[in-house]
Amino acid sequence: MSSDQRFFDFLKERIGLDVTSVGPAIIERAVRQRSIAAQAPSADEYWRILQDSRDEQQALIEAVIVPETWFFRYPESFATLAKLASKRLAEINNLRALRILSLPCSTGEEPYSIAMALLDAGLKPHQFKVDGMDVSPLSVEKARRALYGKNSFRGDDIAFRDRHFIDEGESYRLDQRVLEQVRLQVGNLLDPALLAGEPPFDFVFCRNLLIYFDQPTQKQVFEVLKRLTHVDGVLFIGPAEGGLLGRLGMRSIGIAQSFAFSRQGTPDPDPLPAFVPAPLPVLQPLRNPSPVPMPVRSRPFASVVPLASAPKTSGTDTAVLLANIAAQANAGKSAEARAACESYLRSHEPVAQVFYWLGLLSDVAGNVLEAQGFYRKALYLEPQHPEALMHLAALLQAQGDVAGARRLQVRAARSARTTDSERKR
Repeated sequence: MSSDQRFFDFLKERIGLDVTSVGPAIIERAVRQRSIAAQAPSADEYWRILQDSRDEQQALIEAVIVPETWFFRYPESFATLAKLASKRLAEINNLRALRILSLPCSTGEEPYSIAMALLDAGLKPHQFKVDGMDVSPLSVEKARRALYGKNSFRGDDIAFRDRHFIDEGESYRLDQRVLEQVRLQVGNLLDPALLAGEPPFDFVFCRNLLIYFDQPTQKQVFEVLKRLTHVDGVLFIGPAEGGLLGRLGMRSIGIAQSFAFSRQGTPDPDPLPAFVPAPLPVLQPLRNPSPVPMPVRSRPFASVVPLASAPKTSGTDTAVLLANIAAQANAGKSAEARAACESYLRSHEPVAQVFYWLGLLSDVAGNVLEAQGFYRKALYLEPQHPEALMHLAALLQAQGDVAGARRLQVRAARSARTTDSERKR
């Protein structure tokens, strides 16, 4: 059943997922999981069930979309939104409420963070409304319940929880004042008529989604996003997507770590001198591997739960597997290293370093687009992964995207400074 193109094509058609952006192993694992649940003895039988059942189609989509997120992810984006919102209200003389869109909204953490940020900034409820949209009905339903566990509250600053949530023991219920600011609905960004007839939005959040589409789909989705965003509006995207928007005519508004773009943003700084990438380094195992299992990062495309057949491994075993991948690559065994990476992803949660290795292996093989996809996946899981930043910058530079390369180089330099600072402590 693995590597059956029918299932890859189905997901591409329904949600735009480009298999090369995540690797086939993650999708294969979700297909196996759903086949077991549907009691399908073969690929053909599961395909027949999939074609005949809308519920099963949605179940497979749910199996590859893991709604793992948290409140105030990328906090600078919300601080920037609060500043821009006040400025935008002044520009329109407070004649109408601001319109803000979050898609995909997942289980609600992002649109509710938007509402909390604006209320905390002093905006009145009548001055803004937030729309949240997602392709997953299950995620939207959970967002409507607005009951969250501790995993949705991460980072050092969670004072907002005391202001906007009611403690119910093991869970926290969102205050009605915030709930009333957000409208949630199911919708697909691949629909060219999405929200047709509605006024454009002043601010649109669409983060960490474009990197999972191939180039034609990226352009298709961008046209929808451009239609949804006011000509004077701002589009907030994910850390790895700046280069994509730059090539599509958008410009960064120039606020560090906000990942905010506009059609009429300030000009990009003068390009750096020609960037000459260093020779591809020898692959190394994870920095300071630990017997403690690595933390799970946000991952939009993975199975909801591990398969029953997936072997359980200790943190030590995981470190050994990762070190083995590096050893094979260092010995020039590219095919074996790639197979080991894909095998790892079939039985373990995704980690940035494995996608970085896959990117580097593709890079060496001359598969540029595939390499970019893997580097971006690594950056989704670990936004400041220094090696992925620099190698993706090199690829963008080679393609003539000087501004995109510069942004990644600046992020890599910032990451290096942070690492040096931590080492001196």
